[in-house]
Amino acid sequence: MPGASRTRSDRSARSKAEPLIRADHVAGVAFIALGIGVFAVSGDLPFGRLSAPGAGMMPKLLAGLMMLFAALIVAGAAHSGEFAAIDWSDRGHAARVVLITAGAVAAYRPLGFLIAMALLVFALLVVVERRNALVAAAYGIGLTLFAYWLFGKALKAPLERGLLWF
Repeated sequence: MPGASRTRSDRSARSKAEPLIRADHVAGVAFIALGIGVFAVSGDLPFGRLSAPGAGMMPKLLAGLMMLFAALIVAGAAHSGEFAAIDWSDRGHAARVVLITAGAVAAYRPLGFLIAMALLVFALLVVVERRNALVAAAYGIGLTLFAYWLFGKALKAPLERGLLWF
């Protein structure tokens, strides 16, 4: 059994030399970096106080919570899979979602909430999920009108007017 002990010692020596990177390590560090970026961007906004919150309170609060939970993910990363073993076969689907969402973000100001969000839902359903175009159009318009009523009318949140002016 000398060969078995040598193999075991080779593995332990290799594991000490090369740290094993797990998927949760990468994800946690990425979200911590994103939180730091949000803190950097929202640094000029006034924080305010609890009774009268400023424009910078919510981004900083959410960034702090995101970094806290990301640190917890990194701390529990020993139970996740290896980063090198991740199956990247669905990357095309993820790329389409990111590109369509980025397009909707870019179109939000010039087109306004109603048009941009209806197009976002429609494009996600037709291009990414491959649903029927008529059903996707009806669902996109209905969901957008409900969201407009909820946020724009009931909650009185300012939404971008864009081309439709209301």
